[in-house]
Amino acid sequence: MNRPARGLHGQAVEIIGERILRGVHAPGDSISPDQIERELGVSKTVVREALRVLASKGLIDSRQKRGTFVRPRSDWNLLDGDLLRWQGLGTPDAAFLDNLGEVRAIVEPAGARLAAERRDEADLAALEDALRQMAAAGDDAQAAVEADLAFHRALLAAAHNELLTRMEVVIEAGLRVRDHLVHGSDHGSDAVPAHRAVLDAVRAREPEAAARAVHALLAQAAADLHHLTDEAARREPE
Repeated sequence: MNRPARGLHGQAVEIIGERILRGVHAPGDSISPDQIERELGVSKTVVREALRVLASKGLIDSRQKRGTFVRPRSDWNLLDGDLLRWQGLGTPDAAFLDNLGEVRAIVEPAGARLAAERRDEADLAALEDALRQMAAAGDDAQAAVEADLAFHRALLAAAHNELLTRMEVVIEAGLRVRDHLVHGSDHGSDAVPAHRAVLDAVRAREPEAAARAVHALLAQAAADLHHLTDEAARREPE
């Protein structure tokens, strides 16, 4: 998955991109390169390169007379790693999390079926290692998140389908948001048994059992997340 870019150019991309994803610069809004240059204290070359990167992601466009503006959301490359990451910053967006859940429900059970048919010993070792890390994480939320991500990456890799593996970027972005919420609370369910059931079915070469185990895992994850969001809503002042 894309990581935050470094340097002045990278910082400019991050700042402008995050603002667009948060709605500070809404679709149709104009963006002034001169204003960005003054605000960030960077050169015209830095701003020009940052805007070029954002244009390649479908976020902005430039036209004669109209200048630089934010494109409609339907034009954005929402599968881009940076866009996925920016959507997960700050307060999580419920629609984004719902979209993630739907994508996972489509992709991961199918991936588990293939993994049960195609896995090799290296795949099983990677899944087992991720599960050990998950069990050892305890109350360490960051370690639990990384172990969860490692397991789901290994599961997709075990399907031995290059295109399916590329879906990792979608799953990872949302998992980081969801997992930080769940593992950072006192109400998350023990994730190890549900993941162990997936691994057992994959090891036994039982495709349908593997798919069912993933569906059960996703249902548990959704229940944990809904509990947290409902709790947060109850705490909000009227």
